[in-house]
Amino acid sequence: MGGVFSMSMTDEFKPIIRDPQKSANMLQQNASSEALGSTGSNTSTDPVVDVLSADEVRRGLAKADPLTRHPRISSIVQCVAFGLILLAASVGVWWLGVYTLSGQSYEDMVWSRFPHVLPAWLGPVAHIFAISLLVQGVSVAMAIIALIVLIVRKRWLLIMQLAVFGGLCFTAAKVLKSVLPRPYLINLDSNPANSAPSGHTILAAAAGVMLVCAVPRVLRALAAAIGWLYAVLVGLSVIAAQWHRPIDVIMALLIVGGLALLMLAVSFANGMDEPGKRTSSPSVQIVGSVMLTFGTLGTLYGAYIIWQIQPGLDLSAEWTNAGACASTAILTASVCALVFGLVLVMRQLTASPLTKLGLVGAPPAPPKQ
Repeated sequence: MGGVFSMSMTDEFKPIIRDPQKSANMLQQNASSEALGSTGSNTSTDPVVDVLSADEVRRGLAKADPLTRHPRISSIVQCVAFGLILLAASVGVWWLGVYTLSGQSYEDMVWSRFPHVLPAWLGPVAHIFAISLLVQGVSVAMAIIALIVLIVRKRWLLIMQLAVFGGLCFTAAKVLKSVLPRPYLINLDSNPANSAPSGHTILAAAAGVMLVCAVPRVLRALAAAIGWLYAVLVGLSVIAAQWHRPIDVIMALLIVGGLALLMLAVSFANGMDEPGKRTSSPSVQIVGSVMLTFGTLGTLYGAYIIWQIQPGLDLSAEWTNAGACASTAILTASVCALVFGLVLVMRQLTASPLTKLGLVGAPPAPPKQ
């Protein structure tokens, strides 16, 4: 009896005390129990880590929440719809400016009068941005900054998307200018050859769009504002320098906007924001709303001014000069705001669809043994 009592005292059961602050891991508990029962047993490993690769985990998350890999269908449809609308608008604007008597009279009037009605502060600025090498250098610098940001963020698919977008913009600037006709309807002070679309405006707007799409969420609104201001200054400068007519600039902005939205419609995988970092952006909401509102109302107001002076355009009446030049400045700024507002908003929608996994990220993987 004494021996048995002594053994029971020495073999007393000792409970396992676990730190309440430490996360529970059933696999680790099982391994600890096996170690207590047999000192010679091997420590078990995590079967999830051993069996599934990182790609398989991502595919599993994509099945649980497809929006971790692609935007919402509604966002894709909106990008395609707005993109086609902008491209169709570019065709319509070009036709009105080239194939109508009022359109050619309006453009020639702005071409001859606009340099003389610029505000005092805008004249020197327009002269600076009318330097071709400066526009090319600034645009290339913006594109390089966008590329560096994408490389740092490891957005390889987005680099491919923007490369295709840039190639299409370059092609549009080169090909359309050489193939689009310009019929002779009235005697012109400007060069009667076709000059649409404006290559410098396409270059400036495309560089701004690349920057908006490349930077992270917190910088998108700022990039859109910078891109808008730069594209507007370049557009007004090439008109003031008599390189281009107003329709050339408006058409260029619409082409860039349409191609950008179609590019955003095919956002996929790491071209989007990372799951766990997708949140709404007050700056995008505020700046996007202001740009879209100003762009829409300004475009309508500019069109209203043209409608008011239309009876005098066919006669090249002197009283239409002020309205023609004012509408050119308003439409350039407004259409550019509409383009960058749409790109900003749709980039946010396609890059950060708000879902549970998008907000909080994937569940933490079990720790390796």
